[in-house]
Amino acid sequence: MTREEKGLVIEELTSKFAENSNFYITDASGLTVEQINAFRKLCFEAGIEYGVYKNTLIQKALEKLDADYTEFTETVLKGFSGIIFSKEAANTPAKVIRKYRKSGMSDDKPMLKGASIDHDLFIGEEHLKMLSELKSKNELIGEVIGLLQSPAKNVIAALQSGGNTLAGLVKTLSEREQ
Repeated sequence: MTREEKGLVIEELTSKFAENSNFYITDASGLTVEQINAFRKLCFEAGIEYGVYKNTLIQKALEKLDADYTEFTETVLKGFSGIIFSKEAANTPAKVIRKYRKSGMSDDKPMLKGASIDHDLFIGEEHLKMLSELKSKNELIGEVIGLLQSPAKNVIAALQSGGNTLAGLVKTLSEREQ
């Protein structure tokens, strides 16, 4: 790979890191081509991107960002490194890794080396289960909306059960307290 090609890859990676605040670095060494292709297919179906890059290129791309990834680069960027980029849901890559492992293609690969979720760093395989159980932004918004709608639904239900009159509402509410 020429110096110009490396420079282009670094620029491409830098822009991907800037666009995607959620990314995972994995180790898929030892997997066959068939297994890697099956994993790539799962990633594609989930709407996330998986690519394999040299550690030095990843490190140089991370150094160009505003956030401090020093601890991350020193501990995670060793050996085989594949990167999973996720634009929206931070938990999708972890779910895909767990789904792939449950499929029987591999019990322990790809292994999570580290993840950056909105610039918060998670280093090590032990974080995979927790990351897969994180709620996405849309799930959290849905829960908040449900909580906000709950009191209004109770008032409407009380009105409807009381014959749509104010006296019926008061009667229904007084019966609930007993």
